[in-house]
Amino acid sequence: MSQRPLPKTVTPLADELLSGWLTRLAVANHCEVDELLAHIGVDTRQAAMLDFEVEVAATTAEKISIAARVAAETVQSLAFGTMTQTEALMTAQVAFQSCPDCSRRGIALKQWRKLWAFDCQICGNRLLSILIKPDRSRISEQLVRRARSGTGLLESAVTSNCANKLRRAMRAATYAKALKSVRADTAFALQSPRPDVRLFCLAAIAAAQSRPLAKAAMFSTGLDGYARVALLRAFEKEPRLLAAVDRIVLRNRERLQRDGV
Repeated sequence: MSQRPLPKTVTPLADELLSGWLTRLAVANHCEVDELLAHIGVDTRQAAMLDFEVEVAATTAEKISIAARVAAETVQSLAFGTMTQTEALMTAQVAFQSCPDCSRRGIALKQWRKLWAFDCQICGNRLLSILIKPDRSRISEQLVRRARSGTGLLESAVTSNCANKLRRAMRAATYAKALKSVRADTAFALQSPRPDVRLFCLAAIAAAQSRPLAKAAMFSTGLDGYARVALLRAFEKEPRLLAAVDRIVLRNRERLQRDGV
């Protein structure tokens, strides 16, 4: 029996994620995504994996394309393509943020999964955590501005595949997450559901571009044991830089003692 097209279709948006488009397609046809896939003949257990298939299987893409009346190539383009190891590390496997306005319309973009994504490409609103409702009154605008600057630097480091830029950015984020007592890896901290952690790590990336050793030294005064270990890890491959940080800390302490502070 030949497959029949769905009663209604929706046009994919630029940079739309396959799972998001399937959700909008299901809503347009008054059903759930699992019901939609089952009707099309796609294993519902594949739903979570479709976004990250380097190339959606031709048979799967064809089934979806016939049902939705779009080209199979269009369906395949909605999944993440081939990524470098760094790009894969900087791409969240599950959604951690969204645009409050656009998500209400069922929209989900690929860009929102990038750890450097900060503002919605469609409406310009700042992306917010989907797990924790942010208390905007407790987040300073200065922190938001610095974090936004940090995202641009992180994106540049990843997309340009510049090892030095990426190392500096990740070193700053590694140290920043320790100051927030986050014991997960740095990539997780950059997608933390806690807005204060994510913003602080991104802001640290921006701060590290200007006199990074002095900034690290400034934060190093009075560190607890865990944060000190994090500092060691951040500079573990560059002992000379760590030694320079320690010298700056020592000079700062001596100056404070002389000034009687």
